Amino acid sequence: MASKPLPPKSYGVLLFPGFQSLDVFGPLDALNILSGQTPLSLSILARTLDPVSTAHIYQVNFSQSIVPTHTFSNPPTDLEVLLIPGGFGTRDEKETEPVVEFIKSVYPRLRYVLTVCTGSAILARTGVLDGRRATSNKKAFSWAKSQGPNVNWVAKARWVVDGNIWTSSGITAGMDLIYAFIGEMYGEKVAEEIANGSEYERHTDPDEDPFAELFGAVDQMLRVIYREERE
Repeated sequence: MASKPLPPKSYGVLLFPGFQSLDVFGPLDALNILSGQTPLSLSILARTLDPVSTAHIYQVNFSQSIVPTHTFSNPPTDLEVLLIPGGFGTRDEKETEPVVEFIKSVYPRLRYVLTVCTGSAILARTGVLDGRRATSNKKAFSWAKSQGPNVNWVAKARWVVDGNIWTSSGITAGMDLIYAFIGEMYGEKVAEEIANGSEYERHTDPDEDPFAELFGAVDQMLRVIYREERE
């Protein structure tokens, strides 16, 4: 009987201007706590070493910034897990093109890729998701699907696992994903202890996103508005 692979130790977060803060800090907080029990390393990756802001066109006067530790041209050689957040910045094709190219270059040597919200739309642009099952933010589901027409998008899922790729729905779904990931890699008891210590009430069914029906109607309305504007 083959032994289970050792859990990953080296994590990286990929940043771009206009990333969604909780997409990053939700999963990282759980990993911060986990790192007190098992040795982990964290890299913050971006195009340059300049601070990367959450600011976007709808939110310019209230934002936060993170200082990267590595650039796309000089990533850590031992990177095992890459977390890709979403946010309004994912809509900027010019700004995220270096992100797409970096993922293409680094994916073959990664053990796992985790996406939150419309981070899956960026991943879809790389072609890595072609033929795989994935999900995304239900409020922006049509747009996410347009970024990867060859992806098997799952409309109702809270998160989806296909091989070594884990994709999740909108924003807080990233926290459910990371707890599920911790449970799979380090043991469900560990995940439950961290969630309870954080006073976080988990969604534990990956196939049931409570916001899918609500935002499905919103998504349909936005598609109609967008079509009318174009006409």
